[in-house]
This record gives sequence, C-alpha cells and structure tokens, in this order.
Amino acid sequence: MNAQKRHEIFARLQAENPHPTTELNWHTPFELLAAVLLSAQATDVGVNKATARLFPVANTPQGIIDLGIDGLKTHIKTIGLYNTKAENLMKTCHQLVEKHNGEVPQTRTELEALPGVGRKTANVILNTAFGQPTMAVDTHIFRVANRTGIAKGKNVVEVEQKLLRHVPKDFLQDAHHWLILHGRYTCIARKPRCGSCIIEDLCDYKDKTEIA
Repeated sequence: MNAQKRHEIFARLQAENPHPTTELNWHTPFELLAAVLLSAQATDVGVNKATARLFPVANTPQGIIDLGIDGLKTHIKTIGLYNTKAENLMKTCHQLVEKHNGEVPQTRTELEALPGVGRKTANVILNTAFGQPTMAVDTHIFRVANRTGIAKGKNVVEVEQKLLRHVPKDFLQDAHHWLILHGRYTCIARKPRCGSCIIEDLCDYKDKTEIA
C-alpha cells in the first residue's frame, strides 16, 4: 500500500468521525487508567457499568486505597477476572501514592512499571489522557492494519512500529481510535462488513464480502 492510499483512508475515517475517542467513560487520567486496567477481556459497556458504581465512591488512588480491597471487589465484581484486576488496581494505587504523589505519570517507562500496565495500556494512557501520538495495538487494530494493508506485521510491536512510520502525521494523534472503531464495528473478525465500509475500495483484503 502506498502513502497516497494511506492518506485517503485516514482522510475518510476523519471525515466520518472528526473527534474519535475511547468508548470507556473517564474524566481524569486516573479514571482512564483504572478503566483500562479493568477492561482486559471485558467489554467497554461492562467496564462503564462497573466504574459508574466505583468512581462516585472512589476515583483517586487514595480513594481506592481507603475503599479497601474487599470494598473495591464489591464495586467491580460484575467484571470478569475481578479478583485479579482488583489486586492489580490496588497495587497500582499504592505505587501512584508512594512514588508519584497520587498522579498518573506521563512517561512510558513509569507507566509500564505500574502493576498490570503493559505496553498497550501505557500507549492508551499516553495517547488518550496526555495527547501523545502513540499507537496502542489491540486485536482490532492488529486485524485492520494487516487486513487492509495499512501496516502488515507478524506481532503487535511490529504493527505498532509500522503504523507510527506510515500513518500520515496529520492523522497520527487519532489513528488509534479510528482503527479500533473500524475493527469493532465494520472490519469485524469473522465476516467483515465490506458492503458498508467507507474504505473498501482502498483496502488490500482479497476476500471481501458484500455484507453491510
């Protein structure tokens, strides 16, 4: 795929959705971090239901600590793997209070040092909370990047690096959200909805469907 095609793809995605963002509900960097930590193997809808109960009661690291591990589990028990997630979130809260004055750090190294925070989560926080042009490659982005030909790679790091290299700079800030939403609702895993895809004519995928 050439640079002209890539530019047109993102121009169309931008025209359709000029201000894309995460579907997780959040108001502060810590709320976003907590929501992302809770979102593994869970839907955004499910996480939002849990945080709608949790955040009015505790939406800061110290607030979570004061709630206690059992209180935290009570508020998030509707989410899968809630025991492990509660433990990680509590450890993260302690580390934020002890090492970062209760604030979410703005560097990848510091974020990835937090319990339960890997490269993808760090990229989400850096991009969505702090406006840095990072690329958090999840299963949706990995599929869309490979299927369309925008950035082919054998693993998430390779796809991330190619996206950062090939996505036009004017679109880099929001590209992560456009690709996730496209993969979630149009370029879905089993039967992509090519019939209603706004970039179908620019896509390199050879097994296109007529499904809308």
